Amino acid sequence: MYPETDPYDEGMLDVGDGHRVYWEVCGNPDGKPAVVIHGGPGSGAGSWWRRYFDPAKYKVVLMDQRNCGRSTPDAAEPDVDLSTNTTAHLIADLEQLRQQLGIGKWLLLGASWGATLGLAYAEQHPEAVSEIVLFSVTNTTRREVDWVTRNMGRVFPEEWERFRDVVPADQRDGNLALAYSRMLHDADPAIRERAARAWCDWEDTHIATHPNYKPDSRYDDPVFRMRFARLVTHYWGHAAWLEEDVLVRKAGKLAGIPGVLIHGRLDISSPPDIAWRMAQAWRDAELHLLEQAGHGAGGVGMRELILAALDRFAQS
Repeated sequence: MYPETDPYDEGMLDVGDGHRVYWEVCGNPDGKPAVVIHGGPGSGAGSWWRRYFDPAKYKVVLMDQRNCGRSTPDAAEPDVDLSTNTTAHLIADLEQLRQQLGIGKWLLLGASWGATLGLAYAEQHPEAVSEIVLFSVTNTTRREVDWVTRNMGRVFPEEWERFRDVVPADQRDGNLALAYSRMLHDADPAIRERAARAWCDWEDTHIATHPNYKPDSRYDDPVFRMRFARLVTHYWGHAAWLEEDVLVRKAGKLAGIPGVLIHGRLDISSPPDIAWRMAQAWRDAELHLLEQAGHGAGGVGMRELILAALDRFAQS
């Protein structure tokens, strides 16, 4: 990966509804514009994202999505209101930031939830997108949410029962993400913390399907843990407010936009058929399935393919 570079510009964008979204720009001010769309929801745009880009060739924009990272208010705060944090809001935030920075078209780099948001943004604003690079591809459909919150129990039965049994008995047969979301906003801080810990324990379990997986140390931070769990359950509980399979059905809007989809064969929590179906519908995208990779960028060959795609698009 490239050496880390410091931002040469940054700020807080007032996007309305009491939200201020953090953004930064690094690399070459005259380089090819690109924007990072981080995962989670709620992970924030860590500085390591900058290292995928050649700083001499790219002008890289990082943005912390609503209520996470350095954006305010923080979803970890006890009285936070998430009602004005939806996929539609995040799409509008990205477009507002693009216009404020005077960027005509930018390349999208996204992962996991960032793949869902990146595809949703590109299908709504294809004229603003030059290329798309996505890894650990998701569409955040109800089918996918049910798979990861319920059906993955077939792979990790003991761990899933612990995860399910944190929820009150009368809610265990329903929408588990929404049940957790309710607990994470309970007036009792002990209930909130128990739910945050259990949710993040399950997150660390269902993606641990590839060799040399290491638990995510970010979950040791109680503030990050609460922020992340609240935002993920908020989005998953509503299937990201997207019509079922809409991203595949509307993939024709991406015609003419070159894309690279990179996915691990061992990514059981986000099965490879998600990326495969998108590649079938979006003919300008090339799909790479890596045999020894799981969810995230740590699998064998994953970083190399991301870097190769970005280096190639830097020339266009």
